[in-house]
Amino acid sequence: MRLRLAASLLVLTLAVQSGAAAPAFAQQDDGPVVTARDAGESVDALRAREAIAYETPLPRGAPEQDYPLVAWCAALVEGHIALGRSLTSADDLDRDIIRLGGLEAADFRDALRAGQSRQTPATLAAARAAEADAAAKWVPLQAQEDERARSEAFGLFFGLPGRCEHAARRVRENITTPPVTLDQAGLDEVGVPKAE
Repeated sequence: MRLRLAASLLVLTLAVQSGAAAPAFAQQDDGPVVTARDAGESVDALRAREAIAYETPLPRGAPEQDYPLVAWCAALVEGHIALGRSLTSADDLDRDIIRLGGLEAADFRDALRAGQSRQTPATLAAARAAEADAAAKWVPLQAQEDERARSEAFGLFFGLPGRCEHAARRVRENITTPPVTLDQAGLDEVGVPKAE
């Protein structure tokens, strides 16, 4: 939790230090959501977010290796989407979450396709196993006949570890060097910029 808070503060600090306007905390219109990647994120901000993401422990059962992790993340998002689509009482927010999840899942699948030929048979097998494990987590929820229970489960999904995004980028771009550490990114052990 402390690293996630530190990540948010770090991005805000780096934006202010670079002279950028402070980010808006509420969307002003109904246009597309602008992500940091689309907004021209600085190299330092990306390195800091990556360091925090890789220093934050993964949930139990998540693979550590990038390629299998991306497969695991894709399957989790796809299971969440399928659960949302099973709801007859989905509202506009639910439908938007499903739409955004679809974009995220497509990004993960694109990264997996881009990196597939560079993986060893053992890594591909680990990815298939990770994907099956993540997909299996949704089976009992999909089997719930009570729509209210499915809706509550859909609403309680808190998303993915931040490492998923970085692992997908690293797989897609064939980045094989180790991720930066907090120290290399100029951050202390909780992800706060070190005093110079």
